[in-house]
Amino acid sequence: MSLFDNVQFIYELSLAELELKSLGVEYSICSNELREFSVTNYSPKFKETIIKRVAYFKTIDNDFTHYYNIQEKNRTNSVNQYLTHWIYPYKGKFHPQMIRALLNIIGVQQGDIVLDPFSGSGTTALECQLLGINFFGVDISPLCVIQGRVKTESIYVLDEIVELKDEIISNIEPNLFQKTENYYEFISRITDSEKVSNFYILARLVAVSDNSRRKRDFTTSFKRNLELMISSIKDYHLLKKELNLTLGKTKIEIGDARKLNLKDNSVDGIITSPPYSIALDYVQNDEHALKDLGYETRKLKDKFIGVRGDGKSRLFLYNEDMLSSYTEMHRVLKPNKFAVIIIGNATYQAKEINTVDFTIDVMKKLGFKLTLNINKIIFGLYNVMKKENVLIFKKA
Repeated sequence: MSLFDNVQFIYELSLAELELKSLGVEYSICSNELREFSVTNYSPKFKETIIKRVAYFKTIDNDFTHYYNIQEKNRTNSVNQYLTHWIYPYKGKFHPQMIRALLNIIGVQQGDIVLDPFSGSGTTALECQLLGINFFGVDISPLCVIQGRVKTESIYVLDEIVELKDEIISNIEPNLFQKTENYYEFISRITDSEKVSNFYILARLVAVSDNSRRKRDFTTSFKRNLELMISSIKDYHLLKKELNLTLGKTKIEIGDARKLNLKDNSVDGIITSPPYSIALDYVQNDEHALKDLGYETRKLKDKFIGVRGDGKSRLFLYNEDMLSSYTEMHRVLKPNKFAVIIIGNATYQAKEINTVDFTIDVMKKLGFKLTLNINKIIFGLYNVMKKENVLIFKKA
């Protein structure tokens, strides 16, 4: 077995070994570069399971893994923005390869239900879908909910999306004989499919973001990104056929992690990253898109964890809200199942806030056992956090 070339960091090697162990693979490392693994309990059926599931391995006996084929469907210059992951420039995105490995490590299977109570840009949703794992996600941000839905639902309405493309572009580019109408009213008039509407709403918001953040021409950006989005959906559609994938069901709603609309002991796993709102104001960061959608950002701030309050009260309210969120996670997770929290210490008012220790302490008091704590270094010019911890808890 050979690792992907982009696997470079200690935490990635740790996750690669953990996912092999969780899949029941007995192995030895057979190179000084720590890139080649030898499987000692090999069988053809077992090999098929490994090929379908693993995240950090490129080949097994010179056969490419499913994940190699998945990563090849990439319209961007970033190795971790394949298929629909790239759509919309959202700060604080998960690395999807890590999420796939974590799904293996916590032992969720096809047909199980995974929860992300802070579903953000929808990375966990898409990785669950690819593995045939059902997903339920909530986020307080309507922008996040649209992102997650478009990335996982557009594959089911590809034909209608393509059919409407020229009419959409003609509305974006009015001529002497056609006057532009409100874009959102126009979308609702030409289709009654929410999945199609969401796709074209997000296509607009990508262009709005490009115009606001990078000063790119709106119309040019819209047309370019629309073509890329449609191509990415086509890639996903083709990949599903090529690999004979059974996609997991996804449900993403506007909701509050402090009060989940789920029954007790109803989910098989949790993977999430709580908001770093005390360090990053998500409302302000996406203000241009939220306003374009028609939301009053001042009112939204009162609902976002970590954004409400000022000075010392903001930190107090953040801790209080996270306690409520973790309590809900404990309530809905089945006994003996795992919750993964990816979190780092934030900086607020020039002081480091020990969010990691707070999380560990609260989770233990709720009845979770910390089974693993992995240090994860973050690289990138735009990352607010420089180090995170991957905390894996088991509900007793």
